[in-house]
Amino acid sequence: MASRLPALQRTFEDSQTYAVLVAGGLICLLGVLDDRFEIDALTKLTGQIACAGVMVLLGVQLLFVFLPFAGIGTLSLGDVGVPLTILVTVLVVNALNFIDGLDGLAAGVSAIAALALFAYSYNLGLVGYDDTASAPALITAVLAGACLGFLPHNFSPARIFMGDSGSMMVGLMLSAAAVSATGRVDSQSFDSAASVLPLALPLLVPLAVLFIPFTDLVLAVVRRTRKGQSPFSPDKMHLHHRLLSIGHSHRRAVLIMYFWAALLSFGAIALSISGGTVEVLVVIGALLVVGVVVVLSPRARRAERTAASVAASETRVARAGRRWGRRPARSGQVGAVPSRAGTPTRAPDPTGAPR
Repeated sequence: MASRLPALQRTFEDSQTYAVLVAGGLICLLGVLDDRFEIDALTKLTGQIACAGVMVLLGVQLLFVFLPFAGIGTLSLGDVGVPLTILVTVLVVNALNFIDGLDGLAAGVSAIAALALFAYSYNLGLVGYDDTASAPALITAVLAGACLGFLPHNFSPARIFMGDSGSMMVGLMLSAAAVSATGRVDSQSFDSAASVLPLALPLLVPLAVLFIPFTDLVLAVVRRTRKGQSPFSPDKMHLHHRLLSIGHSHRRAVLIMYFWAALLSFGAIALSISGGTVEVLVVIGALLVVGVVVVLSPRARRAERTAASVAASETRVARAGRRWGRRPARSGQVGAVPSRAGTPTRAPDPTGAPR
C-alpha cells in the first residue's frame, strides 16, 4: 500500500525497503520451519546469518559510526560494516526470540521499540537529514502497527502466539530500522550544531531502544555458558521469570517490562532530541526511581507480612506465658481449685506424690 501512496512512494527509491521485504520473508519462512519441525540451534543460527547477509547485500548496511568523544568523530566502516551489520541483526533477532516467554511481552516491547525508532527517524527528517518519509520511518511505522494490532489477541490470556516466525521477523525489522537510521549518517556533514543534535547519541539510541532484549540475551548466554550448556538451551531464569519469582503476577510482570522498555527507549530519544536538558534528566531520574520501587514492591510487602506475622506470634506466646504463669485460685488460697461440691480443695501434685 505504501508503494502506491504518493507521499510514501519516494521511500522506495532506494533498495532498503525491498531488502527488508526479501530478508523478512526469508527469515519468516525459517521461523515457520522451526515452529513446525523444531530445527536445531546451529541450523537456525546459520539461517539467521544467511537472511541477515541477504539484507546487507540488498542495501541495508552500517556505513558510518559517529563517536562523540576523544575527538574521534565519524568513522567510515567500509567492508567492516558488512559483518558488523550481520552480527547486530543476528543479536537483535535472538534477543527478541529470547524475551518471547510471556503472553504479550515480545509484541509489546517490539511495538514500543518501533515507535521510539520511528520518532527518532522522523526527527532526523525534520532536522534536514534524508526525508521524513524515509525507509526506517516506514519500516518502524508498519512494524508498530502490526504489533499493536496483534497485541490484543496475544496479551494474557493469549489466544494466538507469535512463534519463531514472528519474533525473528520482528527482530530483523527492528535491526534494519536501527541500522538505516543511525548507520548511514555522517553527522559531521551537517552545517549547524542544532541539526547534529539528534545524532549526538547515535550509539546510545539503538542500544537504549533494545536494552531490555539485549540485557536478557547477554545474561542468558553468560548463565548457560557458565553451566556448560548451549546458549540456546531454554531455562526459567529470564528477566520476566525473575519478576514472576519476586512475586509479580503474569500481567504485572509484562507491564513492568513495558514500562522499562518505554522509559529507556523514549528517554534516549528525548535526550537525543533535546540535547539533555535538566528537565528531561529530572523526569527520567524520577521515573527510574518509580520503576525500581514498583519492581521491588512485592519483596517489601512480603517483608512487612513476615514481620507482622512474627510480631503476632510473639504476642500470642507472651499472652500464653502470662496466662499459664498464674493459675486460678479461690478464697485467697494459692493453688486451690474448686471442687464439685463447691468447696475448695488442694490442687493435685503434678508429680503424683501424696500430699
